[in-house]
Amino acid sequence: QVQPVESGGGLVQAGGSLRLSCAVSGRTFSTYLMGWFRQAPGKEREFVAAINWPGTKTYYADSVKGRFTISRDNAKNTVYLQMNSLKPEDTAVYYCAASPFRDSTRYYSATTYSYWGQGTQVTVSS
Repeated sequence: QVQPVESGGGLVQAGGSLRLSCAVSGRTFSTYLMGWFRQAPGKEREFVAAINWPGTKTYYADSVKGRFTISRDNAKNTVYLQMNSLKPEDTAVYYCAASPFRDSTRYYSATTYSYWGQGTQVTVSS
């Protein structure tokens, strides 16, 4: 089984920072494209960031570019999302996802990913 598990969410004031973690269990060597998505109440799920295998390419939504950084530690089967300069509009449930592809031109699409975590809540207060 392939199971992503997110952690690190919480409450932070505007301008603050959080780091989310996503550990992927099931295989010793996991050559997955990894992505972060988020969904706010009453809104559609949206792409946030992605990183290929082995981590030579990263992708970001325009709304987070320059503020968020995605990275991975392949030895630990873990991907991270460092979130800086947080805004109230960043408030959402953040989901980690794994794709069977090493990379994809459709990294921004949820349909590219096969395995999803349970989500972790990020709340940014003003």
